[in-house]
Amino acid sequence: MPYLYILKSYKNGRYYIGSTIDLDRRIEEHNQKKSKYTRASGPFALVYTEKFDTPKEARQRECQIKKMKSRVYIEKLIKTKDI
Repeated sequence: MPYLYILKSYKNGRYYIGSTIDLDRRIEEHNQKKSKYTRASGPFALVYTEKFDTPKEARQRECQIKKMKSRVYIEKLIKTKDI
């Protein structure tokens, strides 16, 4: 199932937004430092998810959130929805 996900770094408190069809595998990759972008920021906690019917929809939502460039917006999303 395709997901949009938001991770929060335990190290620096920053958020990472991504999409995947295998959520457990992807989080494990981030925490095992297999992801180039997040390698220096881990470990991470999963703080938000959304499910989609297609990977394309998940990627579109990922881009929409990233375009906001707003920590405030991300934190409002997290507060309004449980994982």
